[in-house]
Amino acid sequence: MRLRYNGLFDFDALYAAVVDWAKMQGYMWFEKTYKHKVPSPRGAKQELDWILTKKVTNYLSHEIKFTITSWDTTEVEVTIEGRKKSLTNARIDIVMAGKLEYDWQNLFSGSRFIKKLGDWYRNIVFKKELESVYYDQLHYRILDLHAIMKKYFDMQAKKYAYKGYLGES
Repeated sequence: MRLRYNGLFDFDALYAAVVDWAKMQGYMWFEKTYKHKVPSPRGAKQELDWILTKKVTNYLSHEIKFTITSWDTTEVEVTIEGRKKSLTNARIDIVMAGKLEYDWQNLFSGSRFIKKLGDWYRNIVFKKELESVYYDQLHYRILDLHAIMKKYFDMQAKKYAYKGYLGES
């Protein structure tokens, strides 16, 4: 899922919203990469990689990876309701990708028989539940996060079509 924006936005609030969402949903959040390239007259280039992980079951875990690239990044001080606030002016590209990790505890590692047993469990026994429950959960969580981020860029209506789909508020 991709989000592109060009203009003025509050990067600190966006950052805080993603971290708060991760905490509320039970995800561990960490920043894998942060690159700030030497500014040109038009602004700096930044590259960030964020990873959110969550152990869903004893067998499955979710991973949501963010790749954020911004160009011509400059800090702008504006006055909002009589208070000065620092905002970011940039072209930004955010790519989110979700992944299910199987057997994160390495229960089915070892001999060839154990590995075949793990393949059988994933492809036969657990397949329907994977496709109908866990992929959907991950997909709709990414959609929820995407909607929150679009809200900060003021790119959509204030109503979110999939709000509460997973029975969460």
